[in-house]
Amino acid sequence: MKHLQLLLMRSVLVTVLIFVSGIALADSIRLATTTSTYNSGLLDYLLNYYAQVSDTEVQVISVGTGKALRMGENGDVDLVMTHAPSAEARFVDQGFGIEARRVMYNDFVLVGPKEDAANVVGAQTVTDGLSLIAASNKRFISRGDDSGTHKKELQLWQHLGALPNFDGYLESGRGMGHSLQMASEMGAYAMTDRGTWLALKDKLELTLVLEGDPRLLNPYQVMLVNPKRHSHANINSAREFAQWLVSSAGQEAIGNFRINGEVLFVPSAK
Repeated sequence: MKHLQLLLMRSVLVTVLIFVSGIALADSIRLATTTSTYNSGLLDYLLNYYAQVSDTEVQVISVGTGKALRMGENGDVDLVMTHAPSAEARFVDQGFGIEARRVMYNDFVLVGPKEDAANVVGAQTVTDGLSLIAASNKRFISRGDDSGTHKKELQLWQHLGALPNFDGYLESGRGMGHSLQMASEMGAYAMTDRGTWLALKDKLELTLVLEGDPRLLNPYQVMLVNPKRHSHANINSAREFAQWLVSSAGQEAIGNFRINGEVLFVPSAK
């Protein structure tokens, strides 16, 4: 009887060890990326493709670009994919990131209430459009969250000579989806990436009022966290995923992603 109990205990122990070993061997990486890539549905779409060629689990943390880069600086993630070129350059120059690669681009657009009381539709450039909104003191919802979109918006206001200080200028402190919903409810203008706009526009009481200015180009890069600063980073698996994104297969997947037949992101790896 005791011999049988011993055999059973050994069997249970072996099963537990195999289970624990399986968990330990399971490979995963943490990716900090922007709300635009998540809200648009692009990330889920790409990860479904990646799962067909890799067993690595990609855990996505969807935040603004500023927070994504800070997570990379702190070693909280293994790689980042963001859209703020100046901030990304500092991230690499300061030794926090390595192997920056272009992945794709889309563009920003201005959206607003359908009556367009500021007459932005007639503007020739994005700065003209912003100037009309400010001069008429119409409501404008900024993300105000240090995201790539927020950084770009502030750069555009600075082209007018100063940061916005008119009464209609409000900050949501939220992601792009929440900010657009707020603009819709308040009858306000907003700047958004085209991908999130196309994904959500049918749910919003807003219309596109300005597009096409070259200054509204919105490029995305992927960067690995520097393992010399954070030795715990899963650098090999992170590199494999980054390389897939810029490979012909990853670029084709990005180019094929559409909503209602419209292309949201243009592959741009070199």
